[in-house]
Amino acid sequence: MGAGRSQEAAYGLKADVPAGTYHFVLDSIILSPVDIRYELIHRRGIDDTLLVMWEKHWDPMDPNLFEAQAYDVEQVAPAVSFETGDKLVFRYTALTGATNDSYVPNGDGKNSNGRIPHITLPK
Repeated sequence: MGAGRSQEAAYGLKADVPAGTYHFVLDSIILSPVDIRYELIHRRGIDDTLLVMWEKHWDPMDPNLFEAQAYDVEQVAPAVSFETGDKLVFRYTALTGATNDSYVPNGDGKNSNGRIPHITLPK
């Protein structure tokens, strides 16, 4: 993903989520320098409530090597009260980046020496 582009993944909530620490595993393949904004959002209908947001700069390890860089981070967010139809949305946006594939979430898991991105909710 290059500058100005974003993608999001939504998860249909099934219950309340307590306030606390979310653990994010965001291993990615970086093909050129890029700045990424990460957001976790509570979506109810057409209303979005930002739970947490942060940014990270990435540099490629080797632009000729399609290998994941490990990234674990913990972020604290407020409680989410559940109503039918609610979603938890993870969005990432490229703030900079020379090409459309500067930042690639690691969908190949171990095949690219990394992990599939995922989020662990607070308990």
